[in-house]
Amino acid sequence: MKKKTLGVLIGAVVIVAAGAWHFTKAPAEAHNGPGQGGKGGGQGPTVVNVIAPKRQDVPVILQANGTVSPISTVDLHPQTTSTIVKVHVKEGQFVKEGELMFSLDSRSESANLQKAEAQVARDRANLADLERQYKRSMELLAQKFIAQGAVDTLKSQVDAARALLESDIAAARAVKVDQSYTTIRAPMSGRVGGINVYPGSLVQISTSLTTITQLNPINVAFTLPENSLAALLDAQRAGKVPVQVFQNNSDQPIDGHLSFIDNTVDPVAGVIRVKAQFDNKDTRLWPGQYVNTKLTVQTLKDAVVVPQNAIISNTRGTFVYTVAEDKTAAVRNVTRLHAFGTEAAVAGLKGDERVIVEGKQNLRPGGKVQVSEGPHGAGKQKGKAS
Repeated sequence: MKKKTLGVLIGAVVIVAAGAWHFTKAPAEAHNGPGQGGKGGGQGPTVVNVIAPKRQDVPVILQANGTVSPISTVDLHPQTTSTIVKVHVKEGQFVKEGELMFSLDSRSESANLQKAEAQVARDRANLADLERQYKRSMELLAQKFIAQGAVDTLKSQVDAARALLESDIAAARAVKVDQSYTTIRAPMSGRVGGINVYPGSLVQISTSLTTITQLNPINVAFTLPENSLAALLDAQRAGKVPVQVFQNNSDQPIDGHLSFIDNTVDPVAGVIRVKAQFDNKDTRLWPGQYVNTKLTVQTLKDAVVVPQNAIISNTRGTFVYTVAEDKTAAVRNVTRLHAFGTEAAVAGLKGDERVIVEGKQNLRPGGKVQVSEGPHGAGKQKGKAS
């Protein structure tokens, strides 16, 4: 009885094992197809799109928002207390250096100048008379008609008169300077701002008459990240660094050049202040205006360019997949030199590879690939781009 029961149990185990084999092995064979099951089975090649790298000159451009600022602005003040007689300029007018702008009441200064000049004339006449007496006394001394003491006294009087004349000439010059303060001229060429006085206004040294702002040339000030400093200094040492600015809602560039790099980096913001100078004859740039700037620090000559979506970065590094001769995926390590738009200039490629841009998410190094016949599949964009 026990042997019969044991035989039934063994038979049941055999039936269960056979059923398990049927439900696991048969679907695998159906999935893999003939000849792919067991040890010889495996997935088919991965379908990918490829593209050929381009070769072109790639400018390395730094972009930032900037503010237009004048090279110089002068706030005009009178240098004496007086009354405005005439205003010779209008608000918003462009003036040249030395152009007359304001006339102040100069009657007192003119009278003082006349007085000083009259004193100088009197001193000259007195000196001339003493010099004649001294010359005559030298003749009389030679004939022994007068004593040496008398000659020495006249010599001292001549020296004193000459010193007095020089002093009065200096005083007259100072009065003339005071008189020059009654006419205010433009210290530089530029545009006149708002005028705060009118004829008849009493002005003092603290009174602001107007401002003059130099508009040509003009500066644009902006900041760049600290990590751009090395490239910026290298570019400046190599020669004039071109800079372009774009006004809001305009794609027309205004060309200038880098003119200033600050001597310190802002440790809080991690930026460096720079300025660029622009010719502004047509006054397209206006002080205080916000503009977009583009600064070219270098140009990568004949660089290899690939789409950015072809570049993979992970813990193993930065690389791209290329199609090898045996139609497998090959890893090529690259260095991203400069990214611009959807593309990037890289090092590590010769330029004749077929770089995989689509389908790489399913790839493993050495895996079989099949190039799609789509628009990018054959990689027909290879060539030197302009």
